[in-house]
Amino acid sequence: MNKILIAIAATMMFSSCLFKRDKESKTDAFAKLEMMEADRKFSKMSEEKGMKAAFIEYLDSNGVLLRPGHLPIAGADAVDFLIQQNDSEYTMTWEPKNGVIARSGELGYTYGVYALRPSTKDTVIYGTYVSIWKKEKGGTWKFVLDSGNEGIGESGLE
Repeated sequence: MNKILIAIAATMMFSSCLFKRDKESKTDAFAKLEMMEADRKFSKMSEEKGMKAAFIEYLDSNGVLLRPGHLPIAGADAVDFLIQQNDSEYTMTWEPKNGVIARSGELGYTYGVYALRPSTKDTVIYGTYVSIWKKEKGGTWKFVLDSGNEGIGESGLE
C-alpha cells in the first residue's frame, strides 16, 4: 500500500512540475513577443517622429547608449546626448531578427538589422544592433542598453 501511495504522490509531483514548466514556457514566449513588438514599435516611431524622439521615449531612466567615439553614455547624460542629435537629415529604421527573454519575463534582449537613409542621398547605410530591454512596473518595455555596428550589405536584411 505504501508503495502505491508513494508512486501516486511521485506521479502527481512530476505532473505538477510539468504543468508549471509548460505554464512558465508560455509566459516566457508571451513576454518575448511583447518585447519584440516593443522593438518594432520603437522603430516605427523612429520612422514617423524621428530617431531622437523614439530613443528618448523608449530609453529607461538609467539606460546606456554605446556609441562610436564615446565612452558609455548613461541616464540623464544619455538623454542630453540624444537631445543634441540632429535627426532631420535621415530616417533610421530597424527590424529585430530575434530576441531572448529571462525566465522572470522582465529582462531580455533583441538584435537585428538597421537601415539609415540620408534624405539627401540615394544610398542606405546598413548595420546591426543589440538592445537590452527591461519591463517596467506598468508593463511597458524600455531599453536599458543600446549599441550598433555599421557595415553590412543589403543581403544582411534577408
